[in-house]
Amino acid sequence: MMTPLVAEILLIATVFTAGCLLFLGLAPLFANKVDLRHRLAGTSAAPVAPRTSLRVDQGPSIWSRLVRSIEERGVSLADSKPGAHSEKLVQAGFTQPHAPRLFMLVRTVLTLLLPAVGATFMLLTSDPKPMKLYMIVAGLAVAGLYAPGFYIGSRAGARGKAILNGFPDTLDLMLVCVEAGLGIDACFTRVGQEVRRSHPLLADQFALVALELRAGRSRENALKGLVHRTGVAEIGSFVTLIIQSDKLGSSIAQALKCYAIEMREARKMRAEEKAHRLPVLISIPLVAFMLPTMIAVLILPGAILVKRDLLPSFANAGK
Repeated sequence: MMTPLVAEILLIATVFTAGCLLFLGLAPLFANKVDLRHRLAGTSAAPVAPRTSLRVDQGPSIWSRLVRSIEERGVSLADSKPGAHSEKLVQAGFTQPHAPRLFMLVRTVLTLLLPAVGATFMLLTSDPKPMKLYMIVAGLAVAGLYAPGFYIGSRAGARGKAILNGFPDTLDLMLVCVEAGLGIDACFTRVGQEVRRSHPLLADQFALVALELRAGRSRENALKGLVHRTGVAEIGSFVTLIIQSDKLGSSIAQALKCYAIEMREARKMRAEEKAHRLPVLISIPLVAFMLPTMIAVLILPGAILVKRDLLPSFANAGK
């Protein structure tokens, strides 16, 4: 049985660790607010020139400093499968160089912290059996191991859906720009500016492609980077279409027109599929909640009559 002194020490250590992690998580939010306040105050004094380079000259963030300090102490945060996790992180919007190592750090901390907190809570509140304690600690360790990956996957999926829903409108704008005489490289810049408010994710990706092209990267590599960052199959087909049209010398405008029509039809089919799925989804709460109530309302009067009239008459007839 745990002594009160040991339980108090464990509780203090848990609260201190949770406070440190909470501070590390909330510190960037306040830093961003302060930086935004300074930038807003400085806009009235002197206009800031827009960025025209791919480099973002910002100081190291608190997370990068944390990762660097941990690795300097001899703890390796290298991922055993860097390709899959790095690709998912990029598709989820975490494009910083230290993102894969920070992902490994968060997963390691959660794998160790959640079982410790769960075991401490159970030992302080009750006297659990060893098997029960072991199962709960193992479950929390598995949850801490896979929770960051699940979050990254769900975030990447949500971003992919947002990009896919706005892609047909973007294709229409690109078609208009190409038919007006703009080159395909200039189309990315123009379309990225036009869809900044309606589809900000696509605007950021197109702006990055335009910057890479201006920096001297080949069109094929820049477009393949777009596919790598989004992870959307339709954008992969679009990139293949552009590359093949460029290599074969065919009309890009005609290819874009056909593909835009196909993408609009695909979006319409997805909307119709969701609409046809609604009756099935509505039937689940209908069967689970309304049907038992309706059956009870219909059967209850008859059951009361049987109990009040028929059962006594059968009992008297038996006598």
